[in-house]
Amino acid sequence: MATSKKISLSEEELVSALKRQDTIAIKALYDMYSGALLGVISRIIQQTEVAEDLLQETFVKIWNSSANYDASKGRLFTWMMNVARNLSIDKLRSKDFKNANKNQDIENNVDFIDQQKKVSFNADTLGVKELVTKLKPDLKEVLDMVYFKGYTHVEAAEQLNIPLGTVKTRVRMAIIELRKNFN
Repeated sequence: MATSKKISLSEEELVSALKRQDTIAIKALYDMYSGALLGVISRIIQQTEVAEDLLQETFVKIWNSSANYDASKGRLFTWMMNVARNLSIDKLRSKDFKNANKNQDIENNVDFIDQQKKVSFNADTLGVKELVTKLKPDLKEVLDMVYFKGYTHVEAAEQLNIPLGTVKTRVRMAIIELRKNFN
């Protein structure tokens, strides 16, 4: 695998290329500053994926607002670092970021809670399997395949040599029948 040579330009050349919207500028920016900018972003945003997305947003913002850079006010790196920092703080303060951090993945929580409370699902202890045995044979057969043996609806249809719609109808009818025992 051939490694591409990293591009390095002087600050003046880089600013000039940025102002001209020359693609070499964005390549050089990434090669020269991506590690440092990701470090700034990562100190504010701890989630790796979000930080990497913000790094990309930072480069897009730098590219789109390069005309706003004024060399008399400071170095290019300082300006880019401020862009990265401001985007990170904006992200940290955004509603969607706050809400995403409040919400947790349901699968992980269910497993965690089950382990913590030493809970396990056992259809036998709930009496569900006993109720299923009281269903009509065609409903019982489909429900057994889909819920207890892990078949998909398509696999059950193929195995039973019946149309997919029939499998879905039988599953729905079986569930309706089982609900009658709980209401």
